[in-house]
Amino acid sequence: MFRTALRNVLAHKARLLMTVLAVMLGVAFVSGTLVFTNTISDAFQKSSAKGFDQVDVAMTADYQDAEGDRVGKLHDLNQSVLDKSERVPGAESALGVVQGFTAVADKDGKLIGQGFQSQGGNYWGAEDPRYPLVSGHAPKGPGEILIDSETAKRAGYEVGDTVRMSVDGPVLTPKITGVFTTDDGNVAAGGSLTLFDTATAQKLFGKPGVYDQIDVKAKAGVTQAALKAELDKALPEGTVSTTTGKQLADDQAESISRSMSGMRTALLVFAGIALFVGTFIIANTFTMLVAQRTKELALMRAVGASRRQVTRSVLIEAFVVGAVAAVTGLVAGIGIGAGLRSLMGSFGGGTVPDGPLVIKPTTIVAALAVGILVTMLAAWLPGRRAAKIPPVAAMNSVHAKATTKSLVLRNTLGALVSAAGVAVVLAASTMDGSDGQLPMGLGAVLLIIGVFILTPLLSRPLIAAAAPVLRVFGVSGKLARQNSVRNPRRTAATASALMIGLTLITGMTVMAGSLQQAIEKMASSSIKADYVVSMANGNPLSPDVEKKLERTDGVSATSPMLNAQSRIDGRTEYLTGVNGAAIGELAGPKLDTGSFEVGGGRVVVDSETAESNGWKAGSVFTASFEDGEKQQLTVAGTYESNDFLSGVLLDQKTLAPHVSDPYNMKVMVKTADGPSGATQDKLEKALGTNPAIKVQDKQDISNEIAQMFTLMLNMVYGLLAMAVIVAVLGVINTLAMSVFERSQEIGMLRAIGLDRKGIKRMVRLESLVISLFGAVLGIGLGVFFGWAAGELLATRMATYELVLPWARMGLFLLLAATVGVLAALWPARRAARLNMLEAIKAE
Repeated sequence: MFRTALRNVLAHKARLLMTVLAVMLGVAFVSGTLVFTNTISDAFQKSSAKGFDQVDVAMTADYQDAEGDRVGKLHDLNQSVLDKSERVPGAESALGVVQGFTAVADKDGKLIGQGFQSQGGNYWGAEDPRYPLVSGHAPKGPGEILIDSETAKRAGYEVGDTVRMSVDGPVLTPKITGVFTTDDGNVAAGGSLTLFDTATAQKLFGKPGVYDQIDVKAKAGVTQAALKAELDKALPEGTVSTTTGKQLADDQAESISRSMSGMRTALLVFAGIALFVGTFIIANTFTMLVAQRTKELALMRAVGASRRQVTRSVLIEAFVVGAVAAVTGLVAGIGIGAGLRSLMGSFGGGTVPDGPLVIKPTTIVAALAVGILVTMLAAWLPGRRAAKIPPVAAMNSVHAKATTKSLVLRNTLGALVSAAGVAVVLAASTMDGSDGQLPMGLGAVLLIIGVFILTPLLSRPLIAAAAPVLRVFGVSGKLARQNSVRNPRRTAATASALMIGLTLITGMTVMAGSLQQAIEKMASSSIKADYVVSMANGNPLSPDVEKKLERTDGVSATSPMLNAQSRIDGRTEYLTGVNGAAIGELAGPKLDTGSFEVGGGRVVVDSETAESNGWKAGSVFTASFEDGEKQQLTVAGTYESNDFLSGVLLDQKTLAPHVSDPYNMKVMVKTADGPSGATQDKLEKALGTNPAIKVQDKQDISNEIAQMFTLMLNMVYGLLAMAVIVAVLGVINTLAMSVFERSQEIGMLRAIGLDRKGIKRMVRLESLVISLFGAVLGIGLGVFFGWAAGELLATRMATYELVLPWARMGLFLLLAATVGVLAALWPARRAARLNMLEAIKAE
């Protein structure tokens, strides 16, 4: 039986090629994902560990807690603490670290990198072991800086150039005195690192003479744990926290691993989808291969082979195919992993630290197991079904059609599973966002499985609907329709591969379009201001910013958003101070109750905060401010919160006197002439063309919020292209084998007058009909899932409403039609070139 199985594999090389390709793509995606994520994770972990080479023990200041909140440092890390740590037994040297946000502009004045990735720090002395110099010399005063080599390369800066930059105030224009290399993860992710001399960094980022961290290096032979114990003994308890360099590296490695696990899971989900789609192709292929060898298998049964031996021969054949596909898929996956790594920068992912390609034993085992197991599982049912056919019946082909009982059973099961899936999805759509995610995922899986089971039943009416169009093509069109419904199970399996890919693509497109409109609606309805000014890294703005904007020509109204903590009824609540006189013309969230009136002791509160505290319009409560003073406040109204406005809004004149260090998270600006490019330029110039400060109109804010969803959608399109490619292979495979099966029939059609063009047209139309059938099902399911998922989002986003992307859905239908036409090229050409006499004689 083993020799027989091997002979069958070798005898059907061309027919099994598509199956090998389908499995290979799925395996390549799985192994490529594992290689890529393991390589990136390993590179960042080694890079971060290298960054701690100069740190045996890190010292940071302890914080005092106020009811669980970090309020302030108990003691500063000053020169005295640094000198004392350097004199501790076992310490070789100590180094003071200062760090903070630094925005560097490129030569066009635009911020380099994302705000949160733009960092600054200090260069220790004349030669800092943390930052090896590539060129130039250490900074020696407030007018000199060093920049990292990646930033210098991206922006085209060289030693001697003058740079526009900002830390937390006015624009600085220092000169670059040197370029250095670094293993900093923010730089690897596309950010920038700027270094000042220590005194300048202390003045810019904190207080003169104060460090954010002190790194202590141990003498040769002294362990990190021993040095830590000595430092803990020498320094007063409760003044500093000490952590070993190994612990810091381990914590960083764990953090990197956690951040990579999300990406790994997402990529593996798409790999699973590609394999799931590929499973249909494998099952389809083996069903047809077994059907073509029915008489051969029957003869084997007649000469003494048992059912188990027949099934085993099919499984051996599947094992060989799966093993070949798994090995080639693993090799292709390693190439994919390497390619994804090199392409990270092109997709905005920054650069990756140097390191070898990581191919773990688990990756090899997973690739081989997935390829072989998926293929054998998909081939098991066709093999078992063939083994159960009585030899006499098989030789006479009386087994060809499925019994009415089996079809009724299949349709009943499909209807029940589909109904259960719809019921679970509908129930989940009424739940709260987080509670409904798991049930909705379960319902979606049930519905897809149910529709797949029902697809043979659905194929007849849907393909019949295309009959009027197919009649235009005469005999070829009529034959194409009949061929499409001749074997509903095969048509269903082929169409389902495309259906699953388009279900996911359509669902994500519906959600993304609806989210984009909801975000734009939220921005336009809740923000009346022409511009919102904020820091690029999300830090507070200097109070000078609002004063400069107020004095700018053409500005009619401004309002800060001053954030501060308070205690209300024993709980911490955040207050936002605004310009009570102008807030009405700068913001207009949807009111639930009362009025949007802010001034004196009158406040407005978002509905969630009001509900959790039992407040309504007219309610009075007492707030305890940061300085300990208390004041009674009255709720004037409640409003729907959004990404821009939330919490308790009160007049800044009421709040500011109680805040020791007031800071504004944002400043809203209304202008006399409305938003325009000239107005935006005027505001930016008024703020000194500061790269650290963002001046955004409503569209900018909407785009920034939607950027994450757009990036995710583009990733989904790219990843699901794999499933669509596998689906294309499935259509080609089905048509090629169908042509082979119908060789005699095609020969007869040629003999009675159908020319080669007619044969080609028949195969192409058949492919087109099957592809469009799968597309209609996929788009329909995608719209349903997009609507259901949107209902979950609507519980968290009041402005969300369903938007159907008709143009995109039309494009998906066109894509499916193109897939059908392209997939039919080779099978149609093969069918047309069949010799009619040889075809008529074919078995």
